[in-house]
Amino acid sequence: MKFLPFKRLKALVSVPRTNARLLEAQYIALSRQLPMMYVILLINTLALAATHYAVAPTWLTVYIPLVLTLVGGLRAGIWWHSRGQRISTEQIHKKLTRTNQLTVFIAFGFTIWSLLLFPYGDTYTKSHVAFYMAITVIVCIFCLMHLPSSAMMTTAVVNIAFVAFFATAGNATYTAMAANVFLVSLAMIVVLQNHYGEFTRLVNMQIRTEKLSDDNQRLANEDSLTGLPNRRQFFSMLERELVKAREDGSRLAIGMIDLDGFKPINDSYGHGVGDKLLRQVGERLLAFASDQLHVARLGGDEFGLIMVNAGAESVLVKQGLALCRAMRQPFVIGDIQVTISASMGLVVFPDLASTATECYEFADYALYSSKRETPGELCMFSASQHQRLKRDVLTEQGLRQANVEEEFTLVFQPIIDIRTSRTVAFEALARWMSPKLGSVAPGHFIGVAERIGLVNRLTPPLLAKAMQAAQSWPVDVRLSFNLSAHDCSSMEAVEQLIGVIRDSGFDATRLDLEITETAVIKDLVQAQRAINAFRELGCGISLDDFGTGYSSLSQLHALPLTKLKIDRTFVTDIHQNPASYKIVKSLLALSQDMGLQCISEGVETEAELQALRSLGCTLVQGYLFSRPMPLEQTLSWVGPERDAALVV
Repeated sequence: MKFLPFKRLKALVSVPRTNARLLEAQYIALSRQLPMMYVILLINTLALAATHYAVAPTWLTVYIPLVLTLVGGLRAGIWWHSRGQRISTEQIHKKLTRTNQLTVFIAFGFTIWSLLLFPYGDTYTKSHVAFYMAITVIVCIFCLMHLPSSAMMTTAVVNIAFVAFFATAGNATYTAMAANVFLVSLAMIVVLQNHYGEFTRLVNMQIRTEKLSDDNQRLANEDSLTGLPNRRQFFSMLERELVKAREDGSRLAIGMIDLDGFKPINDSYGHGVGDKLLRQVGERLLAFASDQLHVARLGGDEFGLIMVNAGAESVLVKQGLALCRAMRQPFVIGDIQVTISASMGLVVFPDLASTATECYEFADYALYSSKRETPGELCMFSASQHQRLKRDVLTEQGLRQANVEEEFTLVFQPIIDIRTSRTVAFEALARWMSPKLGSVAPGHFIGVAERIGLVNRLTPPLLAKAMQAAQSWPVDVRLSFNLSAHDCSSMEAVEQLIGVIRDSGFDATRLDLEITETAVIKDLVQAQRAINAFRELGCGISLDDFGTGYSSLSQLHALPLTKLKIDRTFVTDIHQNPASYKIVKSLLALSQDMGLQCISEGVETEAELQALRSLGCTLVQGYLFSRPMPLEQTLSWVGPERDAALVV
């Protein structure tokens, strides 16, 4: 405890180093004010020496002032050159500490010199000494106000000497001057402390404001879930890197990544597990990040990457495949182990893309191609895809301007019961004859319509046309109609289709709506709502292209289906492919166990038909029986004489 006053005194006259920004602000302020202080001090010193030159010894009026001028001039020069310099916090602290230490010696030197001059000369020259000391301490206090420890030490050295000397001089005037200077200095110290407190608060407020601004900037550019850069930051980085690549003449690779199978996990285990999975995906992607590879989360389960100074295509493919392989490794979330994959699209600037918009759109198109053709793998955007994309743009423009009632027609492909050789249903298939583009293949325009969200514009009028056509068939012939994932994505879209069915006057119990596994996977809960609504109307529900998606048995049991359609990829050459044979056998057994009818589509040869017959398949569809036909031909197809003559 006995050392406490000493510690307080030491803290009072030292330079704190806990606040780097405060030290920087002090340094900037002093670099502007100290040169001025030294200039004023030296001018006053030379003036005092001049008034005493004739009455005081030469060593007091020439030599000592010369030394003081050199010291003061050197310090003024050092601080003058410090203006605008950027130095480290440690260097600033050392410089302020050195100023603190030198202040005592410089103040002591000027004070002793001025007091040594006092005995010489008359009353005026002696008054000049008193005035010199009083005005000098005031100047020093003002100029050192941003370093209060130096200001207080200077005040203490000068005032103690001044008050002690003049108060004991035996002259009432000098005693009064000593008292006045002491009170003024004391008041200025109080003002200095208040000013320095405001200065410190202002600096701290600026620090907090900048921190808040930085936090806001970080939040605006950072994905809150994964900590990765967000969509906004991704495009900012892309613009910057494109500028650098143009200047350097280097190549840049831009990638889009989308998770396969994330939706079922999110639906089965809940959003909490889904969020944790996304965090782990972000961490796994971050392991690939470097100065040459930037990753970001664009939203949902979509991520983006930028590869700087991209190498040859073989190198990019290798990197992309390594990333896809990493995503296929199991993720452990608590007691749950889940497995997903990631599809990836990649485009290279400036080879096939020249702007940020093109980079994003082309990479996204490559990603779409990967998910459609090779899920879980990398797809490099190619020249052929570029041509296909241009064609898609024309198709998109044509779809947006198309008159659906006039340009779109329907053809119908029969579904045969091979036990009785009778046609039990027709599947309605859309055809488009564009006045500008000519005949557009359904595999092309349907994909474009789904990708741009225009399929909802096509489905209602085409469904109405199909039901109107089916009115002319025998009542035991059903109508099968395909719905896209977009048609089931909201209850508004579902209610619109229900309205079309009710307004048509067609018996809904004769209508089978085919829904792809994609629609189920996209949102299982919404798919359940949509299917339940159609089933309440009396419609049958077929799960189309079964076996090609990611739906699980638990999902199938959760849906009130009436039929399964085995995808043609399993039917083609089934008699020569043991794997396909086993898969179809299992699917037929599954449908039987679930009490569902099962249709095998894509039957094109007699050998395929016989293989299906041997497995117990009863309902088939394919070119072996008929290609899709116009409505007029269906009327003769379902006639008694046509069914009787059908031999398979």
